Amino acid sequence: MSSKKYSKLAEKERKEAIKKFYCQEKKSLADTAEALGTYANKIRRDAKKFGIKLRDKSSAQSNALKTGSASHPTEGKHHSEESKQKIGETLMNTWENLSPAELQKRKDTAKALWDNVPEEVKEQRLAKAREAVRATSKTGSKLEHYLLNGLIKGGYTVEPHKQQILGTTNLHLDLFLPTINVAIEVDGPSHFFPVWGEEALTRTQRYDKKKSGLIVGKGYKMIRVAQKHEYSEARAKRVLTNLLDVLKNIKKTETKIITIED
Repeated sequence: MSSKKYSKLAEKERKEAIKKFYCQEKKSLADTAEALGTYANKIRRDAKKFGIKLRDKSSAQSNALKTGSASHPTEGKHHSEESKQKIGETLMNTWENLSPAELQKRKDTAKALWDNVPEEVKEQRLAKAREAVRATSKTGSKLEHYLLNGLIKGGYTVEPHKQQILGTTNLHLDLFLPTINVAIEVDGPSHFFPVWGEEALTRTQRYDKKKSGLIVGKGYKMIRVAQKHEYSEARAKRVLTNLLDVLKNIKKTETKIITIED
């Protein structure tokens, strides 16, 4: 390219210059402008004029990180637990305050993205999800572990994954508080939504009702934690607070089955 100022270049020379720095060397518009002795908006306008495709914001950021012209905004930064909690609470409140229309819009966007995922990739993801569900059934979910630790810190004796034989049924209880005869079940999304299909949902809900009936028939009280959202520590903290409040008055309440929403 000639050493002439950008403003003095012929259109063909300008086009070749932009291709060289912006397209081939992957420089940003600002860096391309600096190399050519002009300003970024001039390069942007000329690129459009010459039919040179501009990188979108996401691609530009990714390219900047790869080339080292910019650093990741969170790289090397560590949030305190208090800071993480505040961030989680802010995100949770944002979602909960969305209007029905905005919430539906986000759901539709997520569904559209899923529909565009190749079938092979979908199957791989579903296989991982099924494996995670199987593992969770044996070891407990994140929320279950959070509640277990919180209850122990609160001074309660807790037996996780307690096996109870009631009648001819061998029941598995997520958390059992033997000193006050309270069973706690942490019901994930598959207890409320057709994650594995409508038939599976019907079977799960039928079993949940049977289980609650057997527990109450034994003389215990049942607390069901309805986890309808993806796990977050902010939600878990709120659930634990509500659970501890319920347990404080559990002996006084006449209600046999209590539900706590996440």
